[in-house]
Amino acid sequence: MDHAFELHARLAADCIVVGELPLSRLLLMNDSRFPWCILVPRQPDLRELHDLSESDGARLLAEINRVSQALIACCQAYKLNVGALGNMVPQLHVHVVARDPGDAAWPGPVWSSGQAIAYAGPAAQALVARLREALGLSTSES
Repeated sequence: MDHAFELHARLAADCIVVGELPLSRLLLMNDSRFPWCILVPRQPDLRELHDLSESDGARLLAEINRVSQALIACCQAYKLNVGALGNMVPQLHVHVVARDPGDAAWPGPVWSSGQAIAYAGPAAQALVARLREALGLSTSES
């Protein structure tokens, strides 16, 4: 690894930082239609899940599970969608999306489902605060 972790520009532009987990930076997609978290392992040059060491792969799965439980607690989700696509952003990242019948894309996928609707007013920060609390993250993280 010849350089430090840097968040892909598209993720930085489209997301709000929730905080830092042991392996991953946790982001909230700025689309109020779906409670949608993204985990990005803070290691340079990762493109695929198999690029992680075995122990970091297990750590990422544990973080996915923690975030999944937090989204269910915060948003009373009916279903969670978890995926690592990377077609638009090659940097390894994992989506965890809370879904409900009647949401803007149900029952189809959220990917490319209409235009994103950014959070208005304090709604994003309120969800970020609930997620931080559910995950035991410092409220001062940004």
